[in-house]
Amino acid sequence: MSSRRVLLKLSGEALMGKKGYGLDSEVLTDLARQIYNVSNEDIQIAIVVGGGNIFRGLSGVALGMDRATADHMGMLATVINALALQDALERRGVQTRVQTAIEIREVAEPYIRRRAIRHLEKGRVVIFAAGTGSPYFTTDTAAALRAAEIGADVIFKATSVDGVYNADPKLNPGAVKFDKLKYMDVLKEGLSVMDTTAISMCMDNKIPIVVFSLLEPGNIEKALKGEKVGTLVY
Repeated sequence: MSSRRVLLKLSGEALMGKKGYGLDSEVLTDLARQIYNVSNEDIQIAIVVGGGNIFRGLSGVALGMDRATADHMGMLATVINALALQDALERRGVQTRVQTAIEIREVAEPYIRRRAIRHLEKGRVVIFAAGTGSPYFTTDTAAALRAAEIGADVIFKATSVDGVYNADPKLNPGAVKFDKLKYMDVLKEGLSVMDTTAISMCMDNKIPIVVFSLLEPGNIEKALKGEKVGTLVY
């Protein structure tokens, strides 16, 4: 699958590597290297990053916090991750812009759809932070929303597993991996791809999703180049 404009969804947990919390400089450096390696190809790259390595809204709710407050804290965590990824990319010589759904003008641009598209057309990597800017929505939903808004051809979701399974492969050694799935199969079976809002949005806008492992060396580069990795949801 070869695509001209793609959206890469990175979980916050992916950025902490084996540290268990925060940011792993080796992971950031490797991500930047792989994106740099495809920067001369005819591929426009947008990124949505999560914040679970620093703070997850639902974790705050579990501690008794107000949901909206906890979600806003989670959004701010994604901004920290976006700035760290921007720094790693720019040290590699990749022009990068961070746009946030919550205005923090001193550190990043506000999200403006047409400006984001213009950056992409100029060959810059655009990192979307702060989710959708509203509580109660996940960064998966933010990825689906931004992909639809910028006209992305595909969403690449980098996770800790190498695709979509019929059960959790970490808990069930007999879990079966799918090569391809239809959106409705994901919704009917309740499979762990993205939340139902994100899947429905991708289905409505006909945006395929490729779920693959971030842990396998070179996988992001392979995915961005259109090589077969993980599970295709279409």
